[in-house]
Amino acid sequence: MRKALTYDDIQLIPNYSSVKTRRDIDLNVKVSRNWSIDIPIVGSCMDTVTEFEMAATLMEMGGVGCLHRFMSIDEQVKQVKKLDAFRSVDPATLHLPIMAAVGVTGDYLDRAVALEDAGCNIILVDVAHGHHENMEEALAQLKANLEKDITDVIAGNVATADAAEDLITWGADGLRVGIGGGSLCTTRVKTGFGVPNVTSIEDVFEIADSVGVPIMADGGIKSSGDIAKALAVGADCVMVGSLLAGTKESPGAILESPGGLFKRYRGSASLETKITHNQEQRNVEGESTTIPFKGGVKFIIKGLTDGIRSAFSYAGASNSIDYYVNTNYNVVTNAGLSEAKPHLIS
Repeated sequence: MRKALTYDDIQLIPNYSSVKTRRDIDLNVKVSRNWSIDIPIVGSCMDTVTEFEMAATLMEMGGVGCLHRFMSIDEQVKQVKKLDAFRSVDPATLHLPIMAAVGVTGDYLDRAVALEDAGCNIILVDVAHGHHENMEEALAQLKANLEKDITDVIAGNVATADAAEDLITWGADGLRVGIGGGSLCTTRVKTGFGVPNVTSIEDVFEIADSVGVPIMADGGIKSSGDIAKALAVGADCVMVGSLLAGTKESPGAILESPGGLFKRYRGSASLETKITHNQEQRNVEGESTTIPFKGGVKFIIKGLTDGIRSAFSYAGASNSIDYYVNTNYNVVTNAGLSEAKPHLIS
């Protein structure tokens, strides 16, 4: 039986570097077959993370935010149109995609067609277990009814090579990888199922890379170092939720208390989310919480991209392709993990 690894299990190995300045490092990556972004960061399609304001700010900084699906079709279309207009204003963002989520049953096809008509370039099929016959049917319908030369479809979540092979065969233009690793996800606790993130990325990469299908790592990202590790083992980009939650741009009111300012953050399968959106209150596999208010998200994105550029420098890489080729890792012990943190002040 093999051993599966996650981000804290590994440390990347430094290489000889000729990178003279980190400012010149190119972080452009593929996010789907036909679309690229300038930084490898995607805002999560959670209702406490990404609506118009977050997506617009991420676009301004070279990334993309995935508009969540827990709103009416009309409201989601309205937000896509606002994003389309915002690109029109800033020529530097014209090459970046607009991304929005749909489900795998119900109104997903009507929603996707309306989103495409409004200017959406990438439809993300947002479901916890993507290796499922519902996904096969959904991808068939989406690929038959969307303009294949205009709109890409990212599918997931998956965690295995078999799942990757099937979803690509069914028509996926990108894969979202990760099951049970989110900061508020309880899937592994409640069901026992899931694959640690590094191993799931490596397994999916073996299938996806050979056919040019990009991988989006989703879940378990706590720092720029985790992003660097995800990119090193095969991910093209990462989807982040908790790192962006609690900011001015995330949806939801700022809550005042004697302890300071806070905002709500909840998993998409949490009881709070199901109650808020009048969903059936069963199959709860997520938690909800209150987190300290963080201020503007630009500062957070800048810190993350600075860290990623530093990682590229340690690898001796000036772009994402060289970074993957140049980077290897060691598996570390608990003592190694402890040593890797600022242990003097712990």
